[in-house]
Amino acid sequence: MLTSLVSWRAGRGLLLLMFLWTSATLARAEEQLQSPDKQLTLSVDLTADGTPTYRLTYKGRAVLKPGQLGLELNGAPNLTNGFVQANAVRKSIDESWNPVWGEVKTIRNHYNELALTLTQPATKRTMLVRFRLFDDGLGFRYEFPRQPELGYFVVKEEKTQFALAGDHKAFWLPGDYDTQEYSTVTSKLSEVRGLMKAAITENASQTQFSPTGLQTPLMLKSADGIYINLHEAALVDYSTMSLDLDDKTFTLSAHLTPDAQGNKGNLQTPSTSPWRTVIVSDRAAAILESKLVLNLNEPTKYKDTSWIKPIKYVGVWWEMITGKSSWSYTNMENIKLDSIDYAKVKPNGTHAANTAHVKEYIDFAAKHKMDAVLVEGWNTGWEDWFGKHKEYVFDFVTPYPDFDIAELNRYAHEKGVNIIMHHETSGSSRNYERFMEPAYELMNKYGYNAVKSGYVGDILPLGEYHYGQWMNNHYLHAITEAAKHRIMVNAHEAVRPTGLARTYPNLIGNEAARGTEFQAFGGSNPDHTTILPFTRLIGGPMDYTPGIFEMDVSKYNPNNNSHVNSTIGGQLALYVTMYSPLQMAADLPETYNKFLDAFQFIEDVPVDWDDTRVLEAEPGDYITIARLQKGGSNWFIGSVCDEQGRTSNLDFSFLPRGKKYTATIYADGPQAHYKTNPQAYAIRKITVTSKTKLKQVCAPGGGYAISVVER
Repeated sequence: MLTSLVSWRAGRGLLLLMFLWTSATLARAEEQLQSPDKQLTLSVDLTADGTPTYRLTYKGRAVLKPGQLGLELNGAPNLTNGFVQANAVRKSIDESWNPVWGEVKTIRNHYNELALTLTQPATKRTMLVRFRLFDDGLGFRYEFPRQPELGYFVVKEEKTQFALAGDHKAFWLPGDYDTQEYSTVTSKLSEVRGLMKAAITENASQTQFSPTGLQTPLMLKSADGIYINLHEAALVDYSTMSLDLDDKTFTLSAHLTPDAQGNKGNLQTPSTSPWRTVIVSDRAAAILESKLVLNLNEPTKYKDTSWIKPIKYVGVWWEMITGKSSWSYTNMENIKLDSIDYAKVKPNGTHAANTAHVKEYIDFAAKHKMDAVLVEGWNTGWEDWFGKHKEYVFDFVTPYPDFDIAELNRYAHEKGVNIIMHHETSGSSRNYERFMEPAYELMNKYGYNAVKSGYVGDILPLGEYHYGQWMNNHYLHAITEAAKHRIMVNAHEAVRPTGLARTYPNLIGNEAARGTEFQAFGGSNPDHTTILPFTRLIGGPMDYTPGIFEMDVSKYNPNNNSHVNSTIGGQLALYVTMYSPLQMAADLPETYNKFLDAFQFIEDVPVDWDDTRVLEAEPGDYITIARLQKGGSNWFIGSVCDEQGRTSNLDFSFLPRGKKYTATIYADGPQAHYKTNPQAYAIRKITVTSKTKLKQVCAPGGGYAISVVER
């Protein structure tokens, strides 16, 4: 009897040990995945308590150390631990697709995929983590299948970590729920906390969340020369991700933008998160060449895209930005829109969007082969809204008395020019949705095919933020409703792009960064445009509004002493280095008329491309890019540099062999300098072939542009 009892207890102990060993083995089923070129290796593991983790190496060097995955929920058990692996499915994809517009004619989508299904035995819930490993980086997202135990749920915080391997050099913006309109700071990660206060400059709407909070896209460079870019792709029905830095371990944790109740997301299965993206290379140029973010978005939703056309435009805009003119028709304040009879009030005499003045812009656009004219300040309501939380300011259909919408559209179309509508929502999303349909119908009636929307100020309803789930859904709603009217959208102060222009290609432009307007608000750093392509433009093109030729803003407004920190050569270069299918010649026609030989490059440069080559690049220092015009044989080159200046060593081997080209070089003059001599430039012509090597000077804070035309 005693012997039997001892044997039974020993057997039970052995079974218990076997059960624990089996459970631990299930929890620690590591999976590995390599990129097609085998340079990147992803390892995915479960810790002893069932917490999913992942790490990433590049050419055997650590890019990301083990970092946590999962989501913390409100009012329900978390999706962070207690998991076992239920399934692992692998596949490889190698395909190509053609964008509606873009930097290249064809994009290759080549990756290896691991879809890891995780179950929580304690809750009977399932979460799938899908990883895609490309030659240029990693994308992964959470997927929540429809299931009885997980229906509607509220996200308290996403627990994704990016565990960096060291104290990297970073090109960063302060983490904020409402704006990206800050100057980029370049520092080590360990220096972020000490520099944060100075990095936060004034904006119409801003909400920081941490003394070490950072925004994406975040560009990094390791001490051993690995370039890393962190961002997200396909941001749909979800809150925007920022990053919170642990400046002791150099781990970045996901930080989602909350809603008015403090929640980070309201989801219902089946649903997915956006992709979290990690672009990696030991070449800076490869970061700019990456199409990873676009490849992680869905193909276009539209059967017919023939109405979506890239645009080069001028506009009634810079004169208001500088303070030379005004958006408003009167100088009245503290008024209600429905209480004014504009026909009976005295105009202020500075209103720029008047019929005669807009015709001058139309004439200039027609003469110089520009596609369109943007007009801001055409509609009633501008007198009293800025800085105030007013639900109803604009109706987006009523013009001021001096703006003849029918006559101007007749005149513009007679000249072969379109007019771009402007909708400033004043941050009131509900009001914009109230008037969206009649506003788009008005555009259809008068032949407008594109709209610039704005979201200046705090978001209404109060408590919501520019980058929360509520507003992300609103922005996409505006885009899809516009598509029903065959209208293209250029959204300013909206969420930073995440490649959605592939799926919705009528999203032809975005701002979501510190644009040229800040040159009239005190200036931007000279290295600003050498960084933006590595950060903001990773998710999609920016309506940066380049082309300023008069750098002394006081020439337009004696009360504004701002200085544009660039040169004419540098401004021309931006039409190539700052990719966008929507490019503005932002200065005034009367200024361009003084520099028509330099303006010729703006007139000639395309806005759509068949090929792009990054010839030189180093974030914060310089960028040189060559692009092949869509459907043609001519190339265009742009180069910008920081305040140090430099000499480029150009290699024209990207040209077809055996062909000759005339290269027109629009360069900084011998004494050019962004501060002291910004308008000095020189134009020369040379013959080039695929064998040509050329040294070209880039002045401090300047640049150069080259048109390469086949003979």
